[in-house]
Amino acid sequence: MRLSLLLASLLAAGLAGGAVAIGLQAAVDAGEGTTTTVTVVERGQVRAPAAPTVSQPGSRGAFEAAAIYAARAGGVVTLYAARAGGVVTLYASFPGGASQGSGFVVDPAGTILTNAHVITDVADDPRTVSGATELFVEFRDGERVRGRIVGWDLFSDVGVVRVDPAAHSLAPVPLGRSSAVRVGEPVAAIGSPFGNQSSLSVGVVSATGRQIDSLTSAYAVADAIQIDAPINSGNSGGPLFDAQGAVIGINAQIRSRSGTAEGVGFAIPIDLARRVLREVERTGRVAYAYIGIETQDVTPGISRAFRLGAPRGALIASVRAGTPAEAAGLRGGSRRERFNGLDLVLGGDVVVRIGATPVRSAEDISRIITEKLRPGQKVPFTVVRDGRRQVGRVVLSERPASPS
Repeated sequence: MRLSLLLASLLAAGLAGGAVAIGLQAAVDAGEGTTTTVTVVERGQVRAPAAPTVSQPGSRGAFEAAAIYAARAGGVVTLYAARAGGVVTLYASFPGGASQGSGFVVDPAGTILTNAHVITDVADDPRTVSGATELFVEFRDGERVRGRIVGWDLFSDVGVVRVDPAAHSLAPVPLGRSSAVRVGEPVAAIGSPFGNQSSLSVGVVSATGRQIDSLTSAYAVADAIQIDAPINSGNSGGPLFDAQGAVIGINAQIRSRSGTAEGVGFAIPIDLARRVLREVERTGRVAYAYIGIETQDVTPGISRAFRLGAPRGALIASVRAGTPAEAAGLRGGSRRERFNGLDLVLGGDVVVRIGATPVRSAEDISRIITEKLRPGQKVPFTVVRDGRRQVGRVVLSERPASPS
C-alpha cells in the first residue's frame, strides 16, 4: 500500500446532520495503534448466526430488486440514539441530541447489527466513547420499541443491539459470505437515508478487498466492499444484499468531495461482522492480532529497479519499538528513494509469506493478520533480506489501544 493517498471526505452515513470526517490514508500497519478501545456493554446475549441456505428472492436466481425488497425490507430497521438529557430529534448530533441510522435483524431473539458510529458518540471524542443512553428501534410499519446496546467494536465499526422479541414481530434476514463477493455483481442496499425509512437503492460491486479508513478508530478496515449503489446520511448500519437476498455487508460510509452520494460507497464485510458477534458472545470483546509494522507494496517494476529479490510482496518501511516485529528481528527501511512518482522507504525486509499464505501486497499483511490470526499465535514470516529468503517466527500480541 502506498504511504499516502489523496485526502477524501468520508461521510459517516449514519451520523446525524450529515457529519463529515476527513481522513488521510496512511501506510498499511498490521496493527497501528488507536486512541479507542473495544467496548462491550452487555455480555452473553448474542448468538452469532451461521450462514444459512438462502432462498432465491428472484426467479431462477436472477437479480430482481423488487423481489429482494419484498422479501427483506421487513427485517431492516431505523435506529434513533440519544444521550441523557438529549431529545430524540432527527439530525441533531451528540451530545445534545440524537443520531439516526439503520440496522437489520439477524435472529429471532431480536439481535440487530448496525454500525458502531450510529449507537455511540465516537464522533465527539474517540478517546472517551460512550453508548447512547436512549435507543429506539423503528420497524417498517412505523412502530417503535426500545432497544438496548449489547456492545460495539470500534476497530470494525460494528455495533450490536437487541430488542425484546415479544415487543414486535421480527423478520430476520439471512447472512451470506462476503468472501464470495465478486466485482460486477449486482447489489441492493436498504436503509433510511435522511430518515426516509425502507429506501431501496441498487448498483454493482465496484471493487472488493478495499482497505478503508475507519470512522471509529485509527486502524484501517480490511476487505471492505466498494459499491456504486447510492448511500447517504442515515444509510449507515443498513444491509447490503446480494442477488440471493443474503447480507454481504453493512453500509458504512461514502468517500465524496461533495458530501453526497455522488461518491463511492463502502460496506463493512459481513464475515467481519459475524466474527464480532461470535467473539462478543464468547469473550465479551473482540481481540485482534498485532505485529507493529508499516509496509508498502512491492511491484515487479519496483523490485527490478531496486533488486529486492521478490516480484511481489510487502516492503517493511518501519518497525515499531517494543512490538512483536521488533522482538522477532524484522528489519525496517533505512533510506528514502523516489520512483515513478512514489516515495519509497528502502532497506527493509520484503514479506512474501505469512504461514502458508502468500503475501503479494501491503494490504495482504493487514488482511491476514486481522482475519486469519489471533493474539498469542507464533507464526512463521518468510522475508527476503539482502536477496535471500529467511524464515523467522513472530509471536503476535493483541492490538494495543494506543500506538506503540
